[in-house]
Amino acid sequence: MRLLLIEDDELLSQFIAAGLHQAGYESDCAYTADEALALVRTQSYDLIITDLGLPDQDGLSLLKKIREHNKNIPVLILTARQGVDDKVKGLDLGADDYLPKPFEMPELTARVRALLRRPAQALDAVITVGNLALDTNAHTASVINAPMKLTRREIDLLEQLMRNSGKVVSKELIESRLYSYGEQGSSNSIEVLVHRLRKKLEDAGADVQIATLRGLGYVLAERTEE
Repeated sequence: MRLLLIEDDELLSQFIAAGLHQAGYESDCAYTADEALALVRTQSYDLIITDLGLPDQDGLSLLKKIREHNKNIPVLILTARQGVDDKVKGLDLGADDYLPKPFEMPELTARVRALLRRPAQALDAVITVGNLALDTNAHTASVINAPMKLTRREIDLLEQLMRNSGKVVSKELIESRLYSYGEQGSSNSIEVLVHRLRKKLEDAGADVQIATLRGLGYVLAERTEE
């Protein structure tokens, strides 16, 4: 899962990003509304967390522009403002949840989990392909109920492939969802990750396979009888 965090306080932003990372979420950080809009228009996110007190424009104005671009992405507002009017305006403009500052990190991550599993996002909590099952809430995978030992990024990769079972998923899309914007990685990091996941699926006896389509990407599908 990849999140966008919009917060002009750099220290607080780094603290939140670290907490989200520990909870299993990659996050890009924006410190102004303009920077956030540029990211929203060029990157794909599963959820947005935004402050209202931004230096270049009000967070409510930013929320309206985000909703014009994407009506479905969950948005969680963080703010020190105590007024009921701001909260009502935010919810009316399309915010999905509202968390006042100061807050505890466990509450923030709990609200993030709740938003990400809302039915409105049309995402099933448990995905199955063949005898392989992935619980996206618990971040666990199993083959015929036998748990697999996977890293967080292997789980994230598997979720992308399983949600698009039978369809080609490009290397660029995988990279954009697994790594934070601007994060440095080796040129073959995706290939290594796919190779490692493919071997673990084979060793676990999964009746699915990850095929590499040169120049296109990867596709996960059930094995066919030879």
